[in-house]
Amino acid sequence: MIQICQRAIRLLLLLAAILAAGPFSANGARAGAFEDALPVLTGKGFAAVGEAVDALAASGDPRAIPVLEALSDGDLYYRESDKAVFLARKGGEGYLLTDPGTGEAAGTGARGDFQKIKTNNRLRVKIRTALGALGLFSPDPQVRIAAARSLFMDPDPALLPLVDDALSKDDDPGAREALDLARAAILIKAGEASTPADKVAAIRILSQSTSQGARALLGGILLDDGEGSEEVRQAAGKALQQIETRLSRLAFVENVFQGISLGSVLLLAAIGLAITFGVMGVINMAHGEMVMLGAYATYLVQETFRLHAPEALGWSLPIALPFAFLVAGAVGIAMERGVIRFLYGRPLETLLATWGISLVLQQLVRTIFGPTNREVSSPDWMSGTIEVTSGLLFTTNRLWIIAFALIVLFALMAVLRYTAFGLQMRAVTQNRRMANAMGIRSGWVDAFTFGLGSGIAGIAGVALSQIDNVSPNLGQSYIIDSFLVVVFGGVGNLWGTLVGAMSLGIVNKLLEPYSGAVLGKILVLIAVIMFIQKRPKGLFALKGRAVEN
Repeated sequence: MIQICQRAIRLLLLLAAILAAGPFSANGARAGAFEDALPVLTGKGFAAVGEAVDALAASGDPRAIPVLEALSDGDLYYRESDKAVFLARKGGEGYLLTDPGTGEAAGTGARGDFQKIKTNNRLRVKIRTALGALGLFSPDPQVRIAAARSLFMDPDPALLPLVDDALSKDDDPGAREALDLARAAILIKAGEASTPADKVAAIRILSQSTSQGARALLGGILLDDGEGSEEVRQAAGKALQQIETRLSRLAFVENVFQGISLGSVLLLAAIGLAITFGVMGVINMAHGEMVMLGAYATYLVQETFRLHAPEALGWSLPIALPFAFLVAGAVGIAMERGVIRFLYGRPLETLLATWGISLVLQQLVRTIFGPTNREVSSPDWMSGTIEVTSGLLFTTNRLWIIAFALIVLFALMAVLRYTAFGLQMRAVTQNRRMANAMGIRSGWVDAFTFGLGSGIAGIAGVALSQIDNVSPNLGQSYIIDSFLVVVFGGVGNLWGTLVGAMSLGIVNKLLEPYSGAVLGKILVLIAVIMFIQKRPKGLFALKGRAVEN
């Protein structure tokens, strides 16, 4: 009891010192208090060190944080000749010194010239209290949030007065939210020191959080084996139910986002196939290899920037887009002129020929780049996450890919509808003999149409290089799903491709938590087959006399 009273008195003195010093006072006053506290650390006995810890906490100076951390870790020393204090790490036969005032390196020193500033368990508790105080009253909101979250994960009832004082002064919404959660955690852990009403109020605050720490605190109340208030346990049970309900809703939203993300990937891979298969009627089993070529083109562009212009590496991805389109498009035109134009109207031979070409392209890439995966790094503007709400994060690269897929789709629609090439392509597709009679060179229109579909697949490879492994087998992962998307949405209909890709992506992700990834894909495949039995032309079938003919 005497030790508890002494601890409480020291805590009150520390709080009074902090309030008197003014945590947000001028920098000059902080610097003076910090400089005055350092020599006290060299005094004899633990009492002198304790006084120095109180003085450092009262200074409110951010420089006190590394000093106290070093003291707690046993890395704080003083030089016997002039009592100068240093942060020291062992290096070679001496110490590597750091000036606590500037944070800069202060050279080295012989071990015999320095004495370690020692601590005990009681001092370590005081240091932890001081560190919490310094963090809670930092001018930087992010430091205050980090300190409050640290207290939330390791609540100490002795710090409750400091948290209350910080709450009374803080006007940053994020910091106040973190402080409220820290205060609630402290009240839960305070035992008999907090009343049932205080704990119920704390539980009400914790119920607004979805963190694992809040669930653990509430679960600990329910596992209290009959100890404590029944009112508190009922409130904890209700709060846990609220959190679980909120988490299930967030999980549903996250699955929908993941489904849209998967749908955008399928859309990118299937848009080109909607041209070659949906418009031209060519079963191109090498379409996945066009995606793979686009990914390797991205790798080549990035490596070129890395070697010759590393400062502009962030621009490698935008530069890779037209390069990948040209590479894949050129290969597609060569395929059409060299092989496919001789096989129009012969679907089985076309399928076998393009499958053989896909194997040749895979082996060619293995020979040039090797069989191992190649790394394509994401630029800074595509890295990181966006926190929509507590417990719900969206990755930036997925958001960019969703937007990019829609841009590519609408750009292709504009090309088909508003350009001369789009008009000629539609004319050749609908009535080849009439288009030839009108002077359209149908052979080259076929070649450039196939090149357009292959080039779009190459652009898809640029996007996929940001979320998947760049390897010779990259395209094989998407070819079957791409055919499913095109057939399900409606052959030759780009709006159907969009709806089909998003539908299959979302359904896949919603099924995965219950059936697993493999079984979920099987169920989707069975559903698509059954749907095609009822609607052979897909969701959005093309209409008109040309289609009927």
